[in-house]
Amino acid sequence: MGLVQGLTEFLPVSSSGHLVIFQHLLGIQEPPLTFDTLVHLGTLVPVFVIFWEDIADIIKRPFSRLPLLVVVGCIPAAIMGIGLQPLFEKAFESLLVVGIGLLITGGILVLSEKVQVSKIRNKTWSTMTAWDALLIGVMQGIAITPGISRSGSTIAGSLLRGLNREYAARFSFLLSIPAILGAGLLQLMDLPAGAFTGLNWLPYLIGPVIAAISGYIAIKLVLMFLKSGRLSVFSYYCWAVGIITLISYMVI
Repeated sequence: MGLVQGLTEFLPVSSSGHLVIFQHLLGIQEPPLTFDTLVHLGTLVPVFVIFWEDIADIIKRPFSRLPLLVVVGCIPAAIMGIGLQPLFEKAFESLLVVGIGLLITGGILVLSEKVQVSKIRNKTWSTMTAWDALLIGVMQGIAITPGISRSGSTIAGSLLRGLNREYAARFSFLLSIPAILGAGLLQLMDLPAGAFTGLNWLPYLIGPVIAAISGYIAIKLVLMFLKSGRLSVFSYYCWAVGIITLISYMVI
């Protein structure tokens, strides 16, 4: 579970979609909320390690341009997550939604590279606007839907808004910090009293550690493919899994 969470959280293939697929097709029970929370928080570690310079800059200058853009980018997902919570919860029960979402993710990845190649993209923090951040944030909010990749959607949205490849990746992963942290904190609030007492701590340590290591590898892979303009290779995986998921939905 730690490996799956760490890889799919950052590869543009939808971690939530894979969670639904595993539960439906393999009969895996939903993991204990305590374990799920720790594994999610474990995926934050590689983001802090790889993007520590940007994070340090945000901490040192909390009212500068970058942190304000991140805040604006987080607003749509927060509003959509709270306002459409019943709808999203229903979506997590449906293989149909996941299959369609994966097909959409594949299309988004291809579209972003096709449009990105056709025009010069050179926006950085200094030329990026609040409107850019807001629209990228909308993409992140839509990606709450299982099957639609958060990292794929926000990177694609950044490219479509004119950010160069490096800054598109950096903004996408910086946006993931409040998203993952916020989800983790909400899960912590839902934990019953004494949730951490009497646990066999070995699985609860292994899961987050593996999630952190695999998350680090996943981020490095995304950066490598994005730099070479080949992020769309993940679209074939998304389409293949999406089609298999839809076939499974019709058979089941």
